[in-house]
Amino acid sequence: MSGQQAERLRRLAALRGCDVVLSGARPATVGERLDAMRAALPEDTLPDVYGEGGVVEHVEHRIADLLGAETAVLFPTGTMAQQVALRHGAEVTGRDAVALHPLSHPLVHERDAYAVLTGLRAARTPDGARFPTAEEVTDLGEPFGTLLLELPLRDAGFLLPTWNELVAVVDAGRARGARVHVDGARLWESTVHLGRPAPAVTALVDSVYVSLYKSLGGVSGAVLAGDPELTGYARAWRHRYGGTVFQQWPAALAALHGLDHELPRLPGYVAHARLVAETLATIPGARVFPAPPHTHQFRFWLPYPADALNDAALTLAEEEKAWFVGQWRDTDVPGLALAEVTVADPALELDADQISDLAARFLHRVPTN
Repeated sequence: MSGQQAERLRRLAALRGCDVVLSGARPATVGERLDAMRAALPEDTLPDVYGEGGVVEHVEHRIADLLGAETAVLFPTGTMAQQVALRHGAEVTGRDAVALHPLSHPLVHERDAYAVLTGLRAARTPDGARFPTAEEVTDLGEPFGTLLLELPLRDAGFLLPTWNELVAVVDAGRARGARVHVDGARLWESTVHLGRPAPAVTALVDSVYVSLYKSLGGVSGAVLAGDPELTGYARAWRHRYGGTVFQQWPAALAALHGLDHELPRLPGYVAHARLVAETLATIPGARVFPAPPHTHQFRFWLPYPADALNDAALTLAEEEKAWFVGQWRDTDVPGLALAEVTVADPALELDADQISDLAARFLHRVPTN
């Protein structure tokens, strides 16, 4: 076992043992996950076979209904689902360029799969920690087949546009003759800021991908939703990519549990994130972005080296059974570290005074020299 793996297991064990958790949630054991999946199991459900029947079809129908889409297809990963959606856009329009923000997930986290495996090109909108504007989409200097919009834009700080800005950007993409695809891995919690339910977003665009584990707390998987032409194409290409797994009922069952138990709680997490961010912003030298947060996740900076902050978080957890914020990383500014804060169920127990007290106990363990 590498030192990095050992450190990760130590962090998970410490987090699991905490009585107080500000950011994130206590990791469940495999046995606890199995118990939750069994509780979500519809009676007399048989296993799916190569994506057909059983709880997989149940999840596809349920998410299609939640999104207001005609049909939906379950994929083993979001990376695969997005490649298929972008490939479809290229074939339908005859244009192999995809318009997207430089911080979008396919460019930052998917090892250029859209280009290496699918042969597409990126037409990047201007950089920066902000959502692309309609004018920027209109002014792109080359034709593109698909406009990809990530809601929220995770690597810009879980950033969202206003509803009117979103409509304008979609209209700009349509005016350029493009299909519009939403990377909605975290779409469920975006509806609060947008002020519209998920079906309103789906009605604007041609396709939507949602994650079954981000925010919902599932074990894996994704769903691509759209019209029958898209989903028929998606099933064919899912098979070609090796994604038509013999049985996917574990991922589907975990997703059902998330839809039942986490989805209704997300608006409460988003509301409480505003209090958490406002309180953390009072720490000397701290910064949060966006302020207020657009979802239940936001970025948080402190003026210390990342290693010192990670050590302090782990020590506090092991010695006091209290988790502040972890997984700090250094930025381009020496001595300034960044972390992502995720407000979930455990944080709802903490008011502003308790958050301030936890922050003080955490900072007390950070070396000042």
